[in-house]
Amino acid sequence: MIRIDVIWLAVEPLDMRAGTEAALGRVVKVFGEARPHHAYLFANRRANRMKVLVHDGIGVWLAARRLNAGKFVWSSDSAHTLSLSRTQFDALVLGLPWQRLGEAGIIRVI
Repeated sequence: MIRIDVIWLAVEPLDMRAGTEAALGRVVKVFGEARPHHAYLFANRRANRMKVLVHDGIGVWLAARRLNAGKFVWSSDSAHTLSLSRTQFDALVLGLPWQRLGEAGIIRVI
C-alpha cells in the first residue's frame, strides 16, 4: 500500500486530459514542491472528475475518479490549497459534504 501522511486539495480546476507529467508540473506550480507521502487532489471545472497525484518517495502515482451522477463537493475557498483529514478525504471521494466533518460539524448552541 502507498503511505499517505498529508492530503492536499487544489482549489483551481485541472484539465482531466493531463497526464502524470502535467499533473506533477501543476503540483509543483501550485504547492511549490511534491513532497514524499503527500497526496494532491485536483478536480475538473464541472467537479464530476478528480485526479489524485501521490508521491511515494520513489516515484509518482496518478489516479482518477469519476462520478456518474452528481459532482464532488469542491472548495471555493479563496486560498489556492487546503489540507484535508483522512475522514474528509473519504467523504470527498464519495461526493459527500466533507466540509461538515470535524470541527465544522460540532453543534454548540440549541
